[in-house]
Amino acid sequence: MAWNSFYNRASKAYHDHPNISKLLLVLAASGGGLVASTNGKSLYPSAFADAVQQDDDWRKKKKKKKVVVLGTGWAGTSFLKNLKSSSYDVHVISPHNYFAFTPLLPSVTCGTVEARSIVEPIRSITKKKGLSIEFREAECYKIDAENKKVFCRSTQDTNLGGKEEFSVDYDYLIVAMGAKSNTFNTPGVEENAHFLKGVEDAQRIRQSVIDCFERASLPNLSEEEKKRTLHFVIVGGGPTGVEFAAELHDFAAEDLAELYPSLKEYVKITLLEAGDHILNMFDKRITAFAEDKFQRDGINLKTGSMVVKVTDKEISTKERATGEFVSVPYGMVVWSTGIGPRPQVVDFMKQIGQTNRRALATDEWLRVEGCDGVYAFGDCATINQRKVMEDIAVIFSKADTDNSGSLALQEFQEAVKDICERYPQVEIYLKKNKMKNFAALLKKSQSDMQKQSTELDIESFTSLLSEVDAQMKNLPATAQVAAQQGEYLATCFNKMEQCEKYPEGPLRYRGTGRHRFRPFRYKHFGQFAPLGGEQTAAQLPGDWISIGHSSQWLWYSVYTSKLVSWRTRVLVLSDWGRRFIFGRDSSRI
Repeated sequence: MAWNSFYNRASKAYHDHPNISKLLLVLAASGGGLVASTNGKSLYPSAFADAVQQDDDWRKKKKKKKVVVLGTGWAGTSFLKNLKSSSYDVHVISPHNYFAFTPLLPSVTCGTVEARSIVEPIRSITKKKGLSIEFREAECYKIDAENKKVFCRSTQDTNLGGKEEFSVDYDYLIVAMGAKSNTFNTPGVEENAHFLKGVEDAQRIRQSVIDCFERASLPNLSEEEKKRTLHFVIVGGGPTGVEFAAELHDFAAEDLAELYPSLKEYVKITLLEAGDHILNMFDKRITAFAEDKFQRDGINLKTGSMVVKVTDKEISTKERATGEFVSVPYGMVVWSTGIGPRPQVVDFMKQIGQTNRRALATDEWLRVEGCDGVYAFGDCATINQRKVMEDIAVIFSKADTDNSGSLALQEFQEAVKDICERYPQVEIYLKKNKMKNFAALLKKSQSDMQKQSTELDIESFTSLLSEVDAQMKNLPATAQVAAQQGEYLATCFNKMEQCEKYPEGPLRYRGTGRHRFRPFRYKHFGQFAPLGGEQTAAQLPGDWISIGHSSQWLWYSVYTSKLVSWRTRVLVLSDWGRRFIFGRDSSRI
């Protein structure tokens, strides 16, 4: 065992310092010492110096590439968790030194789950990797792509001379900074509304809810003032807004009604949605059930209402059906209407020529367009999927291996795999039209054209693929997408050196050879919409819809399994158990 350990250490030293190791072999061969010349001077000092210099040069060549990761949300943390290669010197920069399980933020707002139960320190995640990963709690305020530097400042308020600023250079930059809530420049929203993007937001909302009830319980308030104070308005009928409205209703009905019995009749919850329906990204059956349930629960659901102004006591809307402007008094407003780019990302987009965009444009390998060595994913980026029709001529030319001007059936079949891998909209089109493969599409095309042939010319090939680009859609800004993108990019970095030599991606249609990696592909695993009262709507792959109490237990199981550590799993499960037994905590801390 001792000999085996010595052999392993010696072998590692030999490979890490090859030139010095070779010199030691020469010295050993000369009798274990330096050979002296006739004038008394050593024969080998210059050789030793040369070996040391060569070894230093070799180590510089083998210097680890520096990877800077901006952000510790779903995308950034997924990348760090799945990175396995020790070839990189990783630096993580984020204003938050933790990862938050954001799907449970609505539960934090009402005390169903405690804030610390859904967060995990980033250092706890990275230390388990055994890799060279440094974390800095700071905010990146500028990206200099030309000089490959990021400029940061500490987010800590201290009395040690103000905020510290520093810069970090990089070989690869990974932008995973997320997004901010989109106010659509509505007057008064920034000053008067609450948002629900992070843990701090959820804690502020929880405090405000209790504040509203405590203020309404004061003896000198009028009836109208009590009604205003206990009127909670949620703007946005997406998953976050709907889940918060359901959580708030359960909190008020199950817990606060017992603690503040005299205020029960004054509580009102209003959900405003500019569109025709809430949860419009879900199946219509789920949307209809959610709307009916909210009406039964007494939640005031107003669709077709666009918010135009928010003051400290009133929220003004424009009714789309009538064009009428309505002002409603409120006690608290929560704004949940989508996302927009952060100022740092906007400045970076201007710098690289991506103006007038909602997010950073990347290619299918998550590389930022117009930048070398910069990747972006998550809420701050969107994939700019290339259209088949833009490349139809070169696709045909590459597939036509014998340059006959037409594709034989065998040439067509050989090209199919690369086409599907490079352009995902083709596969989506086949699935949507219930076609098993390209042969079925070819058969349909020939049937439509009333033409039977074993070969395809350029016109027939173009006609065959003319409708597939209509299937292109931007990926939703969800945790599920961001996590998969982080895992994909980490996998690419893990096998970077291998794929440089042996590319595994599809054929390069505008170039030679193959792409290094396969492009990113999102796989949808379904989505949940908790509706309160221990009922959840689930939409899973295969058009499988489930609504009710059984789906709530499925939601519990899936979310528990997706939590980042056993620590957070135990804490969240204990929070759920505590809530079942003792109810939600309403203390104002």
